[in-house]
Amino acid sequence: MEVLFGNFANFDYRMLIMWIIGGLLIFLAIKKEMEPTLLLPMGFGAIIVNIPGSGAITQQITDALGNIAEEHGALSILYDAGIANELFPLVLFIGIGAMIDFGPILSNPKLMIFGAAAQFGIFFTLCLASIFFDIKDAASIGIIGAADGPTAIVVAQKLNSQFVGPIMVAAYSYMALVPIIQPPVIKLLTTKKERMIRMPYQPANVSKTTRILVPIIITIIAGLFAPSSVSLVGFLMFGNLIRECGVLDSLSETAQKVLANLITIFLGITIASQMHYEQFLAPQTLLILGLGLFAFIFDTAGGVIFAKVLNIFLKEKINPMIGAAGISAFPMAGRIVHKLGLKEDPQNFLLMQSMGVNVSGQIASVIAGGLILNFFM
Repeated sequence: MEVLFGNFANFDYRMLIMWIIGGLLIFLAIKKEMEPTLLLPMGFGAIIVNIPGSGAITQQITDALGNIAEEHGALSILYDAGIANELFPLVLFIGIGAMIDFGPILSNPKLMIFGAAAQFGIFFTLCLASIFFDIKDAASIGIIGAADGPTAIVVAQKLNSQFVGPIMVAAYSYMALVPIIQPPVIKLLTTKKERMIRMPYQPANVSKTTRILVPIIITIIAGLFAPSSVSLVGFLMFGNLIRECGVLDSLSETAQKVLANLITIFLGITIASQMHYEQFLAPQTLLILGLGLFAFIFDTAGGVIFAKVLNIFLKEKINPMIGAAGISAFPMAGRIVHKLGLKEDPQNFLLMQSMGVNVSGQIASVIAGGLILNFFM
């Protein structure tokens, strides 16, 4: 009986709290269909790493002679193999790059400025976080506002932040919760009349040569101004080049679907290895989660407010909601803006414009991560 029930003595009530959090993530993934490829493995992972003596993570065990040894867990091994060395985030960027279509943004280049405007929350949060944390940790926390999990991981790892785990959890959790976070902020900052502004889409004939040159040129320019961003931008643009070259269609499709989904599943369940109750329920972790939420809200607000300011000077008005798509979170943020537009006016199709802004936000977030690395490494 002692062998069978002895592990119950190691139970801590905080484990139950983490089971509830894991269950909530699973509920959002299944019932609300909110990024299930990410939230479901994170939620299930949070449960299995918070079982007493869980073999899923590396544990220190004491043998019968009193010797202490490490028993390596599968999730801890995956973490060392795929996240500690930044492999998973960078490979995921190939899949994300293969999903990106530069057509809408090349048809209307002015949409690119919204991607930059929506990065405001990163630097504002960095300043706020510096009150509570070392400057490198503050910079790593600020990048949560990029709404880009891979960038957040790479920046936190390269800056040797001691809070890589909480930063990863915050970045990916809020990315998945964008459908809950963004709509209230957008509605608070806009009027019904503004949300009903129509923006007719007039696609330009973008040549194949242009589409091929764009990822190459972006990589070179970003590398010249922010050399630390080359791995981030390079992998992202390489994925896009696979898409646009026209001779690797099967590889492009694999990168968009199989590769992206597989790496996302590995990322989700591996990130959960950092959701052990002793780490996750610590005051500093909860503060980081709060600052991450603050960054997301201010990024969304920054894009919307920037669009409203531009409308003061423009004859042809912009629907300010598209500014919110300037956060990364590709392609969720773009879809959310489109759905909000349809809700206000069933004939208001903002998908192409919002996705164009979302693409610019993806690129801007990666460049912002590179700039932060340049400043603080």
